Amino acid sequence: MTIALPERYLTPEDLAELLALPSVETLYQWRRKRTGPPAFRVGKHLRYDPADVHMWIAGLVEQER
Repeated sequence: MTIALPERYLTPEDLAELLALPSVETLYQWRRKRTGPPAFRVGKHLRYDPADVHMWIAGLVEQER
């Protein structure tokens, strides 16, 4: 099953919903541990590039093989 990511930058809430995470706090913990998808700040706001999220997921899939 392939989920199409939006073409706009994603908020933590967007990404948590797409990944069916229990809360955005999971993303913040991953960021602190440097294990989650790369993110960047726009002022005080955290954003995720859909292309980076896709590459991060592809890397996880590859590790499982």
